[in-house]
Amino acid sequence: MVQMTVQVSEKLAYRLRPIASWLPTVLELSLVGFKTVAAATASEVVRFLESGPTAQEILDYHASEESQQRLQRLLALSAAGLLGEAERQDLDEREEIEHIVVMLKAQAVQHLKQTA
Repeated sequence: MVQMTVQVSEKLAYRLRPIASWLPTVLELSLVGFKTVAAATASEVVRFLESGPTAQEILDYHASEESQQRLQRLLALSAAGLLGEAERQDLDEREEIEHIVVMLKAQAVQHLKQTA
């Protein structure tokens, strides 16, 4: 893992302190692109992380019902070969977000094992 140092304003530092342990994940989510409606799902994950979840809460986390329904629709369209370009981009971004959430859950499992 690489350590990086950045300079931010006092105001931004104040806003970042509560999510300091989640900054790598928040940065990764921001790199998804946010070109589609998947941005709402990424924002959900960021808001969840801002709440300072415990490892167990991370394991219990699920995207909103609306987000899950959108993903199911996109997967069905993809399986039928009916995705347009915008929908393909949306699905790709959702898959990246899902991967990030899976990685968070894996970290939570490791944390729970270490503290047990």
